Amino acid sequence: MNVSVDLLNKYNVQVPRYTSYPTVPFWKENIAVDQWKQAFSKQFTIVNSKTGISLYLHLPFCEKLCTYCGCNKKITTNHDVEEEYMKAILTEWKLYTAMMKEKPVIAELHLGGGTPTFFSPENLQKLLQSIFNEAIIPDNQEFSFEGHPNNTSREHLQTLYNLGFRRVSYGVQDNDPTVQFVINRIQPFENLVNAVEMAREIGYSSVNFDLIYGLPLQTLEGMEKTINQCITLRPDRIAFYSYAHVPWTSRGQRLFDEKDLPTTDVKMKLYCLGKDLLMQNGYHDIGMDHFSLPEDDLFLAWQKGKLHRNFMGYTTQGTEMLLGLGVSSISDLGIAFAQNHKTIHEYYQSIENNELPVTKGYFLSEEDVTFRKYILQVSCMGKTNFEEKDLTLLEAFTFPELESLKQDGLVVFDEQHLEVTALGRHFIRNICKAFDLHLLRNVQPSEKNLFSRAI
Repeated sequence: MNVSVDLLNKYNVQVPRYTSYPTVPFWKENIAVDQWKQAFSKQFTIVNSKTGISLYLHLPFCEKLCTYCGCNKKITTNHDVEEEYMKAILTEWKLYTAMMKEKPVIAELHLGGGTPTFFSPENLQKLLQSIFNEAIIPDNQEFSFEGHPNNTSREHLQTLYNLGFRRVSYGVQDNDPTVQFVINRIQPFENLVNAVEMAREIGYSSVNFDLIYGLPLQTLEGMEKTINQCITLRPDRIAFYSYAHVPWTSRGQRLFDEKDLPTTDVKMKLYCLGKDLLMQNGYHDIGMDHFSLPEDDLFLAWQKGKLHRNFMGYTTQGTEMLLGLGVSSISDLGIAFAQNHKTIHEYYQSIENNELPVTKGYFLSEEDVTFRKYILQVSCMGKTNFEEKDLTLLEAFTFPELESLKQDGLVVFDEQHLEVTALGRHFIRNICKAFDLHLLRNVQPSEKNLFSRAI
């Protein structure tokens, strides 16, 4: 589908990715830890027996800096850091389990980073087994990890498989050597082939690729080659992300010559080319930047209207609590958010003092919970139904925004219902913004550098 340049320019504004609502810039610094503990204990008692919990472990270490990366990471070749970091995470875990009146049911677990496969298979086994000893693992659990094709070994894959992992996500980004050089991620395609073959031989049921459009020096020809190469490996899922240029928070991105970044028009052509190739080869567009094969659980959840979205992205598990462990990790209780210290020094300091390392956070109002639901439904299902009790706020803030989106052909709506059009699927973040009362009320045009651009 062709998208006009005028439309691209109109909606290429700074806007959140809506992995949370309210979004992080509206959270409060130095939240009350006692209040967080009370909220955690209350919610855990409610949700553990109902849906279980999701667990996210942030493993921040990388041996090399990928200059495009906006994640919280620590660059080092010293693997002695593994032991101290594991000890800290396990201490943090014990601080939380001490507040639980029953064993946690871990329905979902994700290892992110950084580079989780920086850690040795033996240390991953030790870390995870220590956590599992204090928990119940249900039969339908979903465990996944992020793997680097250059260093994910057969031992990594086998160790994690034996612990219940069935999904691996490989960071591909782009196969073009020119692009790989400028983003400092040299990664021969043969390494990816080998990593995928090993995972499938061992028995992994889902292999995901992360690809990025909008990187410096990307071309349509190079993108076509990358997508076609990836399709030959038939990954079950592909996350096709827009490169978020946020040099004010990610210093490595300051190494780019911004003249090498694609224009808005070219960036959308890169996306449309990739999307068209994926859909021509049997992949389905299931949401914001995500594609899957029709037999994959993610597509089946989308088809049934059961897709869920949290800080780990789209998921099939509808857990109502996400507990994040490790430096910079974010926890989501449904009624409150909290983020751990962003520096390892501060994180370690809290752990050494036997204190929860939470620092920034937010306790949701009833209004927040309601509008978060609308944003989740738009991002997961592409539609939502309005409740009569919310009409006063909707008419004051949301409907005027939706009217503009409607005139551009991105949505159809009335006082009862909203549905995203095929054209609107390119602009999900902009549509979600219509429900962001914090942004609509509080942010003045002079405020800059809060979010990456939508396109």
